[in-house]
Amino acid sequence: MYRQEVEPLRTMLVQSSPRDDASLDQMVGSKLKELRTEKGWSLMEASQETSVSASALSRIERGELSPTLGSLSKIARGFGVDLTTLLNTSGQEIAKFRRAISREGDGVLQKTGTCTNLFLMDEIRNKKMQPIRTQVTARSPADYREWENYEGEVFVFVLSGTLVLSSELYEDVYLDAFDSTYYDVSLGVKWYSAGKKPADVLWIYAR
Repeated sequence: MYRQEVEPLRTMLVQSSPRDDASLDQMVGSKLKELRTEKGWSLMEASQETSVSASALSRIERGELSPTLGSLSKIARGFGVDLTTLLNTSGQEIAKFRRAISREGDGVLQKTGTCTNLFLMDEIRNKKMQPIRTQVTARSPADYREWENYEGEVFVFVLSGTLVLSSELYEDVYLDAFDSTYYDVSLGVKWYSAGKKPADVLWIYAR
């Protein structure tokens, strides 16, 4: 029963329109440029504050590069804003005594070279945690340019498929459906799928 229930999101992730991804990249880029202008920072100064290269920041601002969660987290921390500030598309923010409901199809969809992320509860800013549903399209550690290494902690629950957790310190761990893990992101990790289909995971990032 549960395996059948997770399939609709897989279909949505696979069939999502490239236009949606382009729109999100443009939105993140515009917000980044707006924040940098408010600070009066050059690209080099922003790079020093965020630990993201000036060339990468420039490409993100122009909508030419889809930033990973690690890059987004570094940018948000460097500018002193919440991660959701870079991703919020609704223009709304829920105040004190907050509660949000996410229905199928809700959230902010983002594709990178290694995964497709669906950021949930995007209307709530200044969250202590960020829930994300991800389809992992990477098939080996070589699909990543670098180790995902940034501040925070992560809880991962595998909904379907087989997820391989590769890290700088430990041997690779294979996680099947309904397995889970919790780790410090500063550990340096890479996710990739080992089964016939991309792994589908629900995870929570807290910093």
